Amino acid sequence: MPDDPHSEAEPLAREAWQLGRTHRKVDAMERMRGITRYTDDLKLPGMLHGKIKRSPHPHARIVSIDTSRAEAMAGVHAVVTGQDFPIPYGIIPWTPDENALAVDKALHVGDGIAAVAAVDEDTAIEALDAIDVVYEILPAFFDPEEALAADVTINPYARKGNLSKKVELEFGDVEGGLQDAHLVIEGEYFFEGTTHAAIEPHCAVAHVERGGSAGEDGLLTVWSATQVSHYLHRELAKVLELPAHRIRVIQPPLGGAFGGKSEPFDLEFCVAKLAMKTGRPVKILYTREEVFYSHRGRHPMRMKYRTGFREDGTITAVDARTVLDGGAYSSFGLVTTYYSGQLLCSPYAFPAYRFHSRRAYTNKPACGPKRGHGSVQPRFAIEVQLDKAAVALGLDPIELRRRNDMGAGAQTVNEFRIGSNGFLECLRRVEESSGWVEKRRTLPYGRGLGVAGSTYISGTNYPIYPNAMPQAAVQICLDRSGRARVFSGANDIGQGSNTMLAVIVGEELGLPLEDVRVLSADTDLCPVDLGAYSSRITLMVGNACLQAAQALRRKVRGAVAKRWEIPARRVTLMQRKAIDIEDPDRHVDIAQAFQWAEEDHGLLGEVGSYNTPKDRHGDYRGGTIGASPAYSFTAHVAEVEVDDETGVVDVKTIWVAHDCGRALSRRIVEGQMEGSAYMGFAEAIMEQHIVDPGHRGVHSAPSLLDYRIPTFVDTPELRALIVEAPDEQGPYGAKEAGEGPLHPSIPAIANAIYDAVGVRMDELPFTPPRVLAALERRRAMEAAGELAPHKAADGRIG
Repeated sequence: MPDDPHSEAEPLAREAWQLGRTHRKVDAMERMRGITRYTDDLKLPGMLHGKIKRSPHPHARIVSIDTSRAEAMAGVHAVVTGQDFPIPYGIIPWTPDENALAVDKALHVGDGIAAVAAVDEDTAIEALDAIDVVYEILPAFFDPEEALAADVTINPYARKGNLSKKVELEFGDVEGGLQDAHLVIEGEYFFEGTTHAAIEPHCAVAHVERGGSAGEDGLLTVWSATQVSHYLHRELAKVLELPAHRIRVIQPPLGGAFGGKSEPFDLEFCVAKLAMKTGRPVKILYTREEVFYSHRGRHPMRMKYRTGFREDGTITAVDARTVLDGGAYSSFGLVTTYYSGQLLCSPYAFPAYRFHSRRAYTNKPACGPKRGHGSVQPRFAIEVQLDKAAVALGLDPIELRRRNDMGAGAQTVNEFRIGSNGFLECLRRVEESSGWVEKRRTLPYGRGLGVAGSTYISGTNYPIYPNAMPQAAVQICLDRSGRARVFSGANDIGQGSNTMLAVIVGEELGLPLEDVRVLSADTDLCPVDLGAYSSRITLMVGNACLQAAQALRRKVRGAVAKRWEIPARRVTLMQRKAIDIEDPDRHVDIAQAFQWAEEDHGLLGEVGSYNTPKDRHGDYRGGTIGASPAYSFTAHVAEVEVDDETGVVDVKTIWVAHDCGRALSRRIVEGQMEGSAYMGFAEAIMEQHIVDPGHRGVHSAPSLLDYRIPTFVDTPELRALIVEAPDEQGPYGAKEAGEGPLHPSIPAIANAIYDAVGVRMDELPFTPPRVLAALERRRAMEAAGELAPHKAADGRIG
């Protein structure tokens, strides 16, 4: 008789069937053929169109709203105002400071005041004009320091004036470390706010089934271009005062998000309430201008840093003071304020570290999470600090970073546990691929190289709302035909998470990706997942999927082994077959193997779930924020050419080395690396999300015509260099690749500009006027004998 199949371990070094290969995304052909149905493509019978009336003032009390003229218009079916939404909400449960529509005050230009549902968009727009609002204009504050000093409170739910959040944490003897340092670099940096610029605007559709039990309405279904179906589901239940079981949230295919759709927005509540009032489906699609005013993009930050160094370039202490411009609402601001300091403590070893961060309410659209949430700005500051130190100490900037690397299995100064760490290999790869050593000696004036490094989380160790339930879960069902169905609550926002799940299932069960169907982000049909944020899906959802897939693999292998009367360890699944490893000529189609397993076990279904280890952080207030099961590592080298007559910075190439643990699907990982580097390059050179105080809080460029982002013509060559340092916490060792590769682009470009022409760019973006101004200051100092010319004839820095 064969051995018990459940006791027979499969060889650990089995040949990979899908892992690490190049795959086309499972939904790629539908998108390429133009048949993908996004949220705005949904057209339901009897559907009405909604529009939201928005405040023209940055700060104003609502004295009165008269909707009677709008309600009397032909074709208008319903109007709602803030009085229909008295319950505040917020993505972070400790800071619910936002109403679906303004109740008493408008807090920024574009704040929602009222919404209408009408037979078409034109009628809805006319109805907005017919709503009469009387405002009392209030003082507006656009500078965070001025807002913090003001005696006028912006957000009515604020507890401490215009201070949204303050974090002060210190680890080790910072002042002693600075006093003992051979060199102290001091710098002040400004990171301008930027937006996500996803191709698809926000859109939501709601439908209510009539004729529920006891005369109640039935199920409320909301289709939304969201990246957090579960959190949206929770907040809809809270604000609408409906039991959660009467709400269904579905995320259709998404046209990009980058963090910009990671919390509820006014349109989702409005379509739901309007559908409930009218009994008809209602759709609201943001205009591009509304996307800009809804925002939730990168926080502007002003950062002051002091960093101490020994003569050999190793760090002695870091002191950081940061002010964040949060806009009118909290959004993720509590977390952002912590991230502005907590995520700085690797890949470099800090013996002592202190950060003081304050987030202010201002009369601007709320800031929130954008790719690399909260840590891109401080990474810019610290990497430029390191470059300044390397120049002052006469060290190669890559060598200085090597000397400060903390290594694998380390604990950061703020007590986060680091697992695998491929940072040194990342540095080696970009150094070698860029020709760093040779080019640094020979590049002429106007051409330069810069380096920077970074780290990022592979998911947050704790959910947004405290609970002990799994953070991710997956269900898998095998069909007698030889196909697999995967049910996952995870949100695929274009990053390829559905493909990642298909790869894992295909690897474990011997299936090509076309035989794996992934159904995701439907709160009725899929298990709970917390959403697409903080680069959590590969590690967390991947682990849950792997658990379920491996359980099914054991069943199928055991069923085949039973019929062949061999140990289960001899059976492998690949290429749509079950194969005897020791006698490869003996094999059966995978459909037959599935049928045998169904004979033995009944319906072939398994579930997997994942929760994080709880030993990854210190025991102090805020110690959990920034903790993660695993951390990715990244190094970039940028090569630039600077025109000293025009100030134009031409970024030629960015080499991107990223430690993703293990690349489950190489093309998707490379795409994430290149896309991240592109976004960082865009923020460095062009992007500015500016609300103009001179025009009373109006956005200076609320369109993709005026808001500058790079085209294909502007984009440098991006070279993705995958580094694999498998981490025991990830599925097959995988870590994140969707956000971490963005961080170093910006400081690498800043440091390359210095290498090229000798000017430090400490404020973003690096526009021609800023570069020219810096060059003029340097020329004046050279003329006064205060500085030597930057590069000698042989290209070396002077």
